[in-house]
Amino acid sequence: MPKKSGVAIVVGSFHKNECETMLAAAAGAIKERGMTLRAVVRVPGSYEKPLATKRLLQRDDVDAVVVLGIIEHGETAHGRVMGQSVSDALVNMQLEFMKPIGIGIIGPEVFPTQIQPRLVGHAVAAVAAVEVMLIGAESPYEV
Repeated sequence: MPKKSGVAIVVGSFHKNECETMLAAAAGAIKERGMTLRAVVRVPGSYEKPLATKRLLQRDDVDAVVVLGIIEHGETAHGRVMGQSVSDALVNMQLEFMKPIGIGIIGPEVFPTQIQPRLVGHAVAAVAAVEVMLIGAESPYEV
Protein backbone atom coordinates (compact mmCIF):
# COMPACT_ATOMS: atom_id res chain seq x y z
CA MET A 1 0.00 0.00 0.00
CA PRO A 2 1.32 3.44 -0.83
CA LYS A 3 1.92 5.82 2.10
CA LYS A 4 -0.23 8.37 0.33
CA SER A 5 -3.47 6.49 -0.07
CA GLY A 6 -6.45 8.85 0.12
CA VAL A 7 -8.51 8.33 -3.02
CA ALA A 8 -11.68 10.10 -4.14
CA ILE A 9 -14.07 9.04 -6.88
CA VAL A 10 -15.93 11.24 -9.35
CA VAL A 11 -18.73 9.37 -11.10
CA GLY A 12 -21.31 10.39 -13.67
CA SER A 13 -25.00 9.88 -13.08
CA PHE A 14 -26.33 9.95 -16.65
CA HIS A 15 -26.10 6.13 -16.94
CA LYS A 16 -27.15 5.67 -13.32
CA ASN A 17 -27.27 1.87 -12.97
CA GLU A 18 -24.10 1.29 -14.95
CA CYS A 19 -22.22 4.00 -13.06
CA GLU A 20 -23.31 2.53 -9.74
CA THR A 21 -21.79 -0.79 -10.84
CA MET A 22 -18.55 1.02 -11.71
CA LEU A 23 -18.59 2.87 -8.39
CA ALA A 24 -19.02 -0.35 -6.41
CA ALA A 25 -16.17 -2.01 -8.32
CA ALA A 26 -13.83 0.95 -7.81
CA ALA A 27 -14.68 1.33 -4.13
CA GLY A 28 -14.03 -2.38 -3.62
CA ALA A 29 -10.71 -2.19 -5.46
CA ILE A 30 -9.62 0.78 -3.34
CA LYS A 31 -10.38 -1.14 -0.15
CA GLU A 32 -8.73 -4.36 -1.43
CA ARG A 33 -5.53 -2.43 -2.14
CA GLY A 34 -5.42 -0.96 1.37
CA MET A 35 -6.19 2.58 0.28
CA THR A 36 -8.82 4.85 1.84
CA LEU A 37 -11.89 6.16 0.02
CA ARG A 38 -12.10 9.83 1.04
CA ALA A 39 -15.07 11.03 -1.02
CA VAL A 40 -17.53 10.13 -3.75
CA VAL A 41 -18.83 12.96 -5.90
CA ARG A 42 -21.68 12.32 -8.33
CA VAL A 43 -21.96 14.69 -11.28
CA PRO A 44 -24.60 14.93 -14.03
CA GLY A 45 -22.28 14.08 -16.92
CA SER A 46 -18.77 14.08 -18.29
CA TYR A 47 -18.38 17.83 -18.74
CA GLU A 48 -18.79 18.32 -14.98
CA LYS A 49 -16.07 15.80 -14.09
CA PRO A 50 -13.05 18.13 -14.47
CA LEU A 51 -14.38 20.75 -12.04
CA ALA A 52 -15.38 18.13 -9.47
CA THR A 53 -11.96 16.52 -9.86
CA LYS A 54 -10.12 19.81 -9.42
CA ARG A 55 -12.03 20.55 -6.21
CA LEU A 56 -11.01 17.16 -4.85
CA LEU A 57 -7.37 17.54 -5.88
CA GLN A 58 -7.21 20.75 -3.85
CA ARG A 59 -7.96 18.79 -0.67
CA ASP A 60 -5.00 17.77 1.49
CA ASP A 61 -6.56 14.39 2.33
CA VAL A 62 -6.97 13.40 -1.34
CA ASP A 63 -3.85 11.93 -2.95
CA ALA A 64 -5.53 10.66 -6.13
CA VAL A 65 -8.86 10.73 -7.95
CA VAL A 66 -10.60 8.00 -9.94
CA VAL A 67 -12.99 9.33 -12.60
CA LEU A 68 -15.73 7.00 -13.85
CA GLY A 69 -18.43 7.22 -16.48
CA ILE A 70 -19.64 6.45 -19.97
CA ILE A 71 -19.62 8.45 -23.19
CA GLU A 72 -21.94 6.65 -25.58
CA HIS A 73 -21.88 6.68 -29.37
CA GLY A 74 -24.13 9.37 -30.78
CA GLU A 75 -25.31 10.62 -34.14
CA THR A 76 -22.84 13.52 -34.18
CA ALA A 77 -19.23 14.18 -33.15
CA HIS A 78 -20.40 15.45 -29.74
CA GLY A 79 -19.15 12.37 -27.87
CA ARG A 80 -15.69 12.53 -29.41
CA VAL A 81 -15.42 16.24 -28.65
CA MET A 82 -16.59 15.64 -25.08
CA GLY A 83 -14.19 12.75 -24.57
CA GLN A 84 -11.23 14.72 -25.87
CA SER A 85 -11.94 17.86 -23.86
CA VAL A 86 -12.58 15.95 -20.64
CA SER A 87 -9.49 13.76 -20.97
CA ASP A 88 -7.33 16.78 -21.85
CA ALA A 89 -8.55 18.63 -18.75
CA LEU A 90 -7.95 15.61 -16.50
CA VAL A 91 -4.45 14.94 -17.82
CA ASN A 92 -3.53 18.61 -17.41
CA MET A 93 -4.73 18.53 -13.79
CA GLN A 94 -2.46 15.57 -13.03
CA LEU A 95 0.48 17.70 -14.06
CA GLU A 96 -0.80 20.82 -12.29
CA PHE A 97 -1.38 19.10 -8.94
CA MET A 98 1.16 16.27 -9.31
CA LYS A 99 -1.51 13.85 -8.13
CA PRO A 100 -2.64 10.87 -10.23
CA ILE A 101 -6.04 10.64 -11.85
CA GLY A 102 -7.28 7.23 -12.95
CA ILE A 103 -9.54 7.69 -15.94
CA GLY A 104 -12.19 4.98 -16.07
CA ILE A 105 -14.47 6.54 -18.65
CA ILE A 106 -15.86 4.03 -21.12
CA GLY A 107 -15.89 5.52 -24.61
CA PRO A 108 -16.24 7.83 -26.33
CA GLU A 109 -18.16 6.19 -29.13
CA VAL A 110 -19.06 3.09 -27.13
CA PHE A 111 -22.20 1.31 -28.30
CA PRO A 112 -24.84 0.21 -25.76
CA THR A 113 -24.00 -3.48 -26.27
CA GLN A 114 -20.35 -2.77 -25.36
CA ILE A 115 -21.02 -1.03 -22.06
CA GLN A 116 -21.92 -3.86 -19.66
CA PRO A 117 -18.84 -6.02 -20.32
CA ARG A 118 -16.53 -3.06 -19.66
CA LEU A 119 -18.00 -1.67 -16.42
CA VAL A 120 -15.98 -3.50 -13.79
CA GLY A 121 -12.77 -3.73 -15.81
CA HIS A 122 -12.56 -0.01 -16.53
CA ALA A 123 -13.31 0.90 -12.91
CA VAL A 124 -10.72 -1.48 -11.45
CA ALA A 125 -8.10 -0.45 -14.04
CA ALA A 126 -8.53 3.21 -13.06
CA VAL A 127 -7.88 2.31 -9.40
CA ALA A 128 -4.86 0.19 -10.36
CA ALA A 129 -3.45 3.13 -12.33
CA VAL A 130 -3.58 5.51 -9.38
CA GLU A 131 -2.12 2.87 -7.07
CA VAL A 132 0.89 2.38 -9.35
CA MET A 133 1.42 6.12 -9.67
CA LEU A 134 1.14 6.67 -5.91
CA ILE A 135 3.74 3.98 -5.28
CA GLY A 136 5.94 5.54 -7.96
CA ALA A 137 5.65 8.92 -6.29
CA GLU A 138 7.27 7.43 -3.17
CA SER A 139 9.99 5.46 -4.93
CA PRO A 140 13.38 6.77 -6.04
CA TYR A 141 13.06 4.32 -8.94
CA GLU A 142 10.78 4.48 -11.92
CA VAL A 143 7.63 2.41 -11.81
